[in-house]
Amino acid sequence: LNQLQSKYPHRLVVLGFPCNQFGYQENCSNGEILHSLEHVRPGGGFKPNFTLFEKCDVNGANTHPVFAYLKAKLPYPEDDSSSLMQDPRFLVWSPVTRADISWNFEKFLIGPEGEPFKRYSKNFPTIDVEPDIQRLLRLTKT
Repeated sequence: LNQLQSKYPHRLVVLGFPCNQFGYQENCSNGEILHSLEHVRPGGGFKPNFTLFEKCDVNGANTHPVFAYLKAKLPYPEDDSSSLMQDPRFLVWSPVTRADISWNFEKFLIGPEGEPFKRYSKNFPTIDVEPDIQRLLRLTKT
């Protein structure tokens, strides 16, 4: 994400939304998340150069409105339309729907007018979103 934000600093806005609904992997408090990123995971002094929001729910009854909207517009990742949660032990929200985000690092690309363009699975390498970013930028009037 840092690499893409650095490459397109004036035409791309990267937004990060931590979530603790997937294996409880983001169990830090909101105040600890940046410190954890810098020193633990990924560590090595990593500092996000993009906006990082407070933790929120992306699935279930308390889904953040941004994700309710995105999932309604793009109900499954284009690169993996069959992927759902692999292990039912990790289903910690209710209700469960087909449009649910299946794990950390699913990505949404939003066009310049705020219209969701494409959804990518957790397995889709973030850097490989770049051709779609370039496509949207070519179509955008500056």
